[in-house]
Amino acid sequence: MKARERKRQAVVARYAEKRGALKAAGDYAGLQRLPKNASPVRLHNRCKLTGRPRGYMRQFGLSRVTFREMALSGLIPGVKKCSW
Repeated sequence: MKARERKRQAVVARYAEKRGALKAAGDYAGLQRLPKNASPVRLHNRCKLTGRPRGYMRQFGLSRVTFREMALSGLIPGVKKCSW
């Protein structure tokens, strides 16, 4: 899944300028001819370690499960266990 997501990011970067130009011109037929994965909407935020797409915390780049495991083992400084 992580490799597929990297591929999508590359396609989005490749077509970003072209998408912008077509949108500015109002050429929606031209936008439809672009690959589906060229749209940035199709990207998912994924955990950097596990690739989990749900429960993603942007500030850390981790899923909630990975964050909790790392916090409990003391790998994330400044995080204390309150009650979870």
